[in-house]
Parts: sequence; structure tokens; C-alpha cells
Amino acid sequence: MFGIAPFGMICGAAMVAGGIPPLAAMLMSICVFAGASMLAASQLLAAGAPVALIIVTAFFINLRFMMYSGSIRLHLGPLPIRWRLLVAYLLADNPYALSMARFAEHPEDRNRVAYYLGVSIPVWICWQLAVATGIAIGTGLPAAWQLEFAAPLAFIALSVPLLRDRAMIAAATASACTVALAHALPLRLALILAACAGLAAGLLAERKTA
Repeated sequence: MFGIAPFGMICGAAMVAGGIPPLAAMLMSICVFAGASMLAASQLLAAGAPVALIIVTAFFINLRFMMYSGSIRLHLGPLPIRWRLLVAYLLADNPYALSMARFAEHPEDRNRVAYYLGVSIPVWICWQLAVATGIAIGTGLPAAWQLEFAAPLAFIALSVPLLRDRAMIAAATASACTVALAHALPLRLALILAACAGLAAGLLAERKTA
């Protein structure tokens, strides 16, 4: 919770600072429930980017949830469709990591749904309250403060702890160099190019290490 709350507050403040109305920002948080893509989308909306580009950007950022779904399906796949829809909506980084660790340690546990909901619902509540607080703070701050810088700072804070091996460092370096060199491209295309460059560099470094 201590890690989720500050990020949610930054996300809420950044959205309203980027020009998204407070009510729309809160509805976006409830419907999307994915901080990284929400920050990216708010920046693109503020820049007047086309809707198609915003959707593609959010799609790339949220690709990890497809991998999450594929692995957690082994444990929660037999559930009825109404429960699977709830599980899918609540899926986030923290509940996924905690649940998979629990399921690995207790493979015979029959209360998997209860455990998953027990870790995911508090995360959802904490996130929405934090975003609402950030929206309230961002709405009350002077427009001249321009909190758009909060988004890249949040991404940097999330990314640095992941730089533990050569592949991750190569991916981060390639992405950073690409986005810096291509920052003048229209429609924030530098983000897409940086993501592709980071993926390519990370895979190449991983193959060389193997």
C-alpha cells in the first residue's frame, strides 16, 4: 500500500494537470485501472494525439497483463465466467505477484479465489482513493505549476529497481537514447519507437548472455 498510494496520487494529479476534467480522470481510473497506461494516455491526450495512437500506446504498455493472464489461468481458469471477469478486472502487478507466490507454495489450496480477492480488492480500493486524492490536489494547484513532469518521474522510479541484469539495462539504455533522439517526431511517436528499440535491445542482450 505504501508503494501504491504515492503512485496513484501522482497519476491523479498528472491527469488533471494534463487537462483531463476531474470526473473524467476518476472514471478513467475506475475503468482502466492501470497506472502506467493512464499516465501515458494523459500525456498523449494533453498533446492532442489521435485516439488511435493513444490506444496503441496503452496496448503496448499493458501487454504484460496478457502474460499475467496466461499464467494465472492455470490456477483460476476453471472458475465460472462471472468470476473470471472479476479476476481479469482486478488483475494488477501486486496482486498477481502475491497470488502466484501463494499458489506456488500451496498448490492444493482450494481457497485461491478468496486469497486473490483478499489481496486485489484492498489494492483496488487504495489505488482509487489515492487517485481521487491526487485529482483533488491537482485541481487545487495553480496551472502554472504544470505537474506533467510527475509522469516521467514516476516511470523512472518504477523502472530503476528493475535494472538488475544486462538485458534490462540494455533495454532501458536503448529506450532512453531513442526517445531522446526522436523527441521531435509528431504525435509522440518517439514513445513507440523507444518501446520497440528497448524490446529489441533487451532480447539481443538476453540471447548473447544465454
